[in-house]
Amino acid sequence: MRLFLDANVLFSAAVSPAGAAAGLIALTAGGACELVTSTLAVTEATRNLSAKAPAAMDRWGLVVAVVGIVPEADPRLLERIDVTLAAKDRPILAAALGCRATVLVTGDRRHFGLLFGRAIGGTVVLPPREALEWLLDGLRA
Repeated sequence: MRLFLDANVLFSAAVSPAGAAAGLIALTAGGACELVTSTLAVTEATRNLSAKAPAAMDRWGLVVAVVGIVPEADPRLLERIDVTLAAKDRPILAAALGCRATVLVTGDRRHFGLLFGRAIGGTVVLPPREALEWLLDGLRA
């Protein structure tokens, strides 16, 4: 199972070691899933951590070490999909679809909230807590 992490989830995993995003990181270390992201998301998370939470930069190295980087996808991938999304978020959805992620995990309720729980091009969009619960339920089954 492949989960694509948005920049805000990467940020949260570094800042809050007890949160849902960090729980996803812990599960991937145990082989429960594969976590991936894009260079764009890593760049954004790094920039935000440096500006807003520099004390979390040590933990950031641990997060990045277990998350694979997938290629950026052609935004035209979204042309055949009927979805309204801010221009800055379209590359994130395109990368998740391009790498055939099972789930796009994002805490961005403002831009992705209307997509939560929906499958877009075969990828389900979930907030971190729901993604963690979904993954744990799958492991119990």
